[in-house]
Amino acid sequence: MSQRPVIGIFWMVVTGLCFVAVTAIVKHLGAAIPAAEGAFLRYFLGLVFLIPMIRPILRAKLTGRQFKLFALRGVLHTGGVILWFYAMARIPIADVTAMNYLSPVYVTLAAALFLGEGLPPRRLAAVVAALIGALVILRPGLREVQPGHLAMLATAFLFAGGYLLAKILSDEVSPVVIVGMLSITVTIGLAPFAWAVWVTPSLVELAWLFGVACFATAGHYTMTLAFRSAPLTVTQPITFLQLVWAVALGAVVFGEGVDAFVVLGGTIIIGSVVVLTWSEHRRRLRAAQAGQRFLD
Repeated sequence: MSQRPVIGIFWMVVTGLCFVAVTAIVKHLGAAIPAAEGAFLRYFLGLVFLIPMIRPILRAKLTGRQFKLFALRGVLHTGGVILWFYAMARIPIADVTAMNYLSPVYVTLAAALFLGEGLPPRRLAAVVAALIGALVILRPGLREVQPGHLAMLATAFLFAGGYLLAKILSDEVSPVVIVGMLSITVTIGLAPFAWAVWVTPSLVELAWLFGVACFATAGHYTMTLAFRSAPLTVTQPITFLQLVWAVALGAVVFGEGVDAFVVLGGTIIIGSVVVLTWSEHRRRLRAAQAGQRFLD
């Protein structure tokens, strides 16, 4: 058991590399393919990984309410994915990576507002710090805020809504069903947007987008392995490496300058997420201990 945290850290490092590979490929493709089409092809080509999930989805016997929640999550994720692809073609990789960390912060706020979860001083301070980190990255009034930055603010918000719905559904169905239904609903949701801006892709572009699907699927799988091997309080800080790799990749491969404010703001946001993760871990630990005392 003593090695499990090390294994969890290893899988989280692999997860970060997979997601950085996703951002690198999408950045490489740039605006050659419209954002909605690129997002659709990424999910459509990834449907091959859905085959093992079909049987568990059918066995789940989803209720009408669950279908509605999955559909709503698909709508939110559809919008988020389109905006993410749009942002990747227009602002540095480091900016996209840093601002993507706002999603867990939005989830914390939404859980407090809509699910009745507490927002004690420590968690509230972490949320405020994360928002300050976002302002450090954007620096409104000191530089021009690009449309890609606004797209990422909306992306993090939409993804947070999707994560919140996943949190609700995770108490009712298995993770395989949640992942499978997301792939189905987002592919369907993206189809009309892709059709509206369709540009016939080359075989090379299709190959790159299939690579995105492969790395994204692998990243979600290795993330699951990381969560099984070690608690979030161990694995969450490792996500900081994604920002380091994104900054290095942008500078070395794509010739993007290293923006110290983006690194600082991203570090503040990641630190806030770590605090929120630790606070959630302590809350669950106290709840489990209280439950044990009740049983005793």
